[in-house]
Amino acid sequence: MALDDRLDSTKDKVSGKVKETEGKLTDDKTREAQGKAEGLLGKAKDKLTDAKEAASDAIDDAKEKLDKKNKK
Repeated sequence: MALDDRLDSTKDKVSGKVKETEGKLTDDKTREAQGKAEGLLGKAKDKLTDAKEAASDAIDDAKEKLDKKNKK
């Protein structure tokens, strides 16, 4: 799942950069803004994925500690 999230965010960042560059080359401010927005969306998705992974790791650690405590 995390890999899918990473691929999706990378796709948005790359696509956004392409649109932004296209807008700059054609002097299309709307296209440039769309590209910047899409790139920011990709970065936000990356941060969300990082948070999901950190939360999942914390839950796994807590489960391991609880299991060790219960085995004693």
